[in-house]
Amino acid sequence: MKQLLEFLPLVLFFSAYQLSGETLNIGSWSHTFDGIFSATAVLMVSSVLVWLVSSMISKANDKRLMWMTLAVVVFGSATLILRDQRFIQWKPTVFNWGLALVFLASQFFGEKNLLQRLMGQQLTLPQRIWGYLNALWIANFTLVGTLNIVVAYRFEEAFWVSYKLYSSVGFTLLLMLLTMFLVLPYLKEQDAGDGDDAGSMRGSS
Repeated sequence: MKQLLEFLPLVLFFSAYQLSGETLNIGSWSHTFDGIFSATAVLMVSSVLVWLVSSMISKANDKRLMWMTLAVVVFGSATLILRDQRFIQWKPTVFNWGLALVFLASQFFGEKNLLQRLMGQQLTLPQRIWGYLNALWIANFTLVGTLNIVVAYRFEEAFWVSYKLYSSVGFTLLLMLLTMFLVLPYLKEQDAGDGDDAGSMRGSS
């Protein structure tokens, strides 16, 4: 549910961009969509709302969404104030590269990397698997950030807007699949171990 909710601002961003030139009338108020700038305003507002709703659902501040929302608001504000779309186009790159650096730095501070600290209570994995997972997420964030800026500068704005939506969904699904590929064998081992323990208890009763 939360994962689907996180994609909502991107869907609204894409939809608002497609309405470029159209006029929305609500009572005495009207607004003509002006492409990337109206879409950016929609992205900013919806990102804040999704962060607040997500935090209410989980009954705790979703820090990852908080930082993502902050980045959207900062770069979006620069885009609207300076009327320069390059700021909002840079946001995914700066945010993803920032995440890559944070995950990379976590390997050198303490005994656990960031991913292990975030998921260690739910998963019991060998240390080398945590290392592989952390490297996978670093590679994902680095690649996503790099491709975003390449597309932003080498293709038309409309293509970048579509790419932003579909690549976010695609890369997220790919990352989840690769993560499950690394984790699944150990989940099966744990399930088998739990089954053996339960059998031993029944046998001794």
